[in-house]
Amino acid sequence: MPVQVAGLIASEVQVDGDRTQFEMRVTSINHYGSHSKKDENRALISEQVIVHIKLAAKQEQQLAAAWQRGDAILLRGTLKAPAKAGNFGGFDYSEYLHTQEIHWLFKGDGAASLQKQEASLWNRYTLFRWNDQLREQLGQRMESAFTSLHHAGYMKGLVLGVTDELDPATYNEFTQLGLTHILAISGMHVAVYAATLLYLLKLLRVSRETSLTVVMILIPAYVLLTGASPSVVRAGIMAMIGLFAARRGMLKDGLNILSISALLMLIWNPYYLLSVSFQLSFLVTGGLLIYMPLTKPFFAKWPFLIGGEVAITITAQLVSFPMTVFYFNQFSLLSFAANFVLVPLITYIVLPLGTVAMGLSFLWGDGARILAWPAEQLNDLTFLLVKWLNVDDAYVSIWPSSSILWVMAYYAALYSVLYWLKRWLTSRRQTNDITVLNSTAISSPIYTGLAASPEWAAILHTAPEPEGAGKFASRQWNGYRHLALALSVIAWLGILYTGYQSPGEGNTGTVQYLDVGQGDSILITTPGGKHILVDGGGTMDFATGKNAWRKRADPYEVGKDTIVPLLKQRGVHRLDAVILTHGDHDHAGGLQAVLDQIPVSTLFFNGTLTDKTPFRKLLNTALDKQIKLYGAHHSMEWEPDQATKIRFLYPFTLPENESEQLPVMKEQNHYSVAMILEMEGASFLFTGDMDDAAESSLLSELTRFSSSVKDEGATGAVRKAIDVMKIAHHGSKYSTSEEWLSYWRPKVSVISVGATNTYGHPNEAVLERLSAVNSAIYRTDTMGEIQIRAQQGKLSVRYQRK
Repeated sequence: MPVQVAGLIASEVQVDGDRTQFEMRVTSINHYGSHSKKDENRALISEQVIVHIKLAAKQEQQLAAAWQRGDAILLRGTLKAPAKAGNFGGFDYSEYLHTQEIHWLFKGDGAASLQKQEASLWNRYTLFRWNDQLREQLGQRMESAFTSLHHAGYMKGLVLGVTDELDPATYNEFTQLGLTHILAISGMHVAVYAATLLYLLKLLRVSRETSLTVVMILIPAYVLLTGASPSVVRAGIMAMIGLFAARRGMLKDGLNILSISALLMLIWNPYYLLSVSFQLSFLVTGGLLIYMPLTKPFFAKWPFLIGGEVAITITAQLVSFPMTVFYFNQFSLLSFAANFVLVPLITYIVLPLGTVAMGLSFLWGDGARILAWPAEQLNDLTFLLVKWLNVDDAYVSIWPSSSILWVMAYYAALYSVLYWLKRWLTSRRQTNDITVLNSTAISSPIYTGLAASPEWAAILHTAPEPEGAGKFASRQWNGYRHLALALSVIAWLGILYTGYQSPGEGNTGTVQYLDVGQGDSILITTPGGKHILVDGGGTMDFATGKNAWRKRADPYEVGKDTIVPLLKQRGVHRLDAVILTHGDHDHAGGLQAVLDQIPVSTLFFNGTLTDKTPFRKLLNTALDKQIKLYGAHHSMEWEPDQATKIRFLYPFTLPENESEQLPVMKEQNHYSVAMILEMEGASFLFTGDMDDAAESSLLSELTRFSSSVKDEGATGAVRKAIDVMKIAHHGSKYSTSEEWLSYWRPKVSVISVGATNTYGHPNEAVLERLSAVNSAIYRTDTMGEIQIRAQQGKLSVRYQRK
């Protein structure tokens, strides 16, 4: 029902295209719309909600930009429960908000739905409001120092933790290489900040005790200024405890400091434990403290700076790897090199330059721009290097979602490998040192004196050994050590191998009708482990022309935000085929992201082009990646494995063109690819967006063929009922005729359709016709993803939303 809520804006206000979003602390709520003059139903509460206001005109963007944290407001709109995950293993917005102690969304329509109220000069958000204003001023200074918004947005994220203006394409490229920790304020930034302050205070001849105290007091200000994410809060608390311990000469053990920091954060907010940022920050920091003593000896003879940097990079990558693949399902083999080169460059050169340029812009604008120029050149070099490293997808490995037990086993095996490697290295170096000592100092009085000591005699292998027993024990111990190392390496590699393998279900084929809103996307996994994607959904873009102001900086795109993450989460290392039924955007739009990020062997399509630029870009991408292209047509067959067969039914072979170019068909629905999948004794019919004319044409051909087969006396090709049918065109009234259903008699019907779509899909008449043939109906708008497993002719169905 419509409600009216009063309260305070509790976060920064984000204006992006036609949407304004912020958090609100609701203090009262009541129903409005009745004729009652009094707020009889008003209830006093205290709860945090997310507010989404759909702006009606471009002018309202300026009104929304004036709203600030701490404003007292009155809102009219509707409350809505956050959406649950529509796909198995997909991102669950409801669960994510639950970790933020938020359980409701508030939807407002237009800037007029919000009215500012009089508020006291001081409330719980006043300090944060001042901090927001300071961040805004510093961001403006950054824009004045750097020549382009691209560079300014990047530097805001690097220095201030303001990521709203970071170019989405740049962020995705950094993500692919495992470099997102550079773009998020983290312990690295706090360490540089604290070290710089200590150095400056030392130059000013401030005493050590006073310097430590000053920096300890200033660190909370930096944490607040940069957004107070879990990782930076962790680093801030550890730095303050470490500085205090250094001042008092106590508690210098890193693990103790890390544990105290975790305890303090979880006492303040237990939900931190569910934060990915919290988990990664503490695991990587703890991993460095535990594993660095094991890896550092390998680089002891390297130059100090290079050896230390390599040791830290390798250790951090090894420690962060299992959590990276656990949450993000991918890992770039070039991540080691990228981190080794870029982290020092950005940390020790670009970050200080950007910070000083931002501060200098308050006093001397030209000087700030001069200082920012080398930072811009280094940024361009960074962007170029990141783009170059991302060119070849062969270095990006895809890992299915694993269990926490697998993560724990990985850490245990890694520790064992490093421990025995260190023992082996130490033993080898001792042997080498002793060999040198034996060859150069065997007659030395010092050597003779050491040999007289039983302890040194054991080390130098010069103590008396009865019957050679000591040498035998030493060889036996070395054998045990080598065996332990070999077993540890085998166990570690075995854990990696099992984590990389896609989960299989034996002789079972699965057809997964993904929930992609108003569109189609179906993932087929054959009994032999082949993966086939039929269509890729697509998000319509209405922010064009006079509505261009509505376009958001990083709009939702079903391929990038839903399909690709699901494919990676399910361990799809390669798609053996993509079957594009036709070129309409709600079927083809999401495939661009798929081809960009997932290796694809073959692409089937209907053999026609559209006049839309995105579709032509898709086919050009396929050509650039050397993906095999086939025009699907009637009578074409393909067998992905021994237990699976696909027979293409439609379209019929298109008329030959005088030119060699593919024909351009504006009306794509009529030429949708239709096919039958036969797998594990079950049959599945896929129809794309076929219209009734295409259905009628195909039925005529199939009927004619069946008649000719009967006339010839053959019985093997007689048609049988289809087990599962994907209903054409999302249940449109222009498809799925009575004749069509009468011919196929599907036992199960699946309708891929978006919730509350504006097309009226699925049509009631279509639903009635399906009921008339006793077909069980499953819909993605109400049930989410629908998975149908086939094994020895038997079907089992499950769906996401109960």
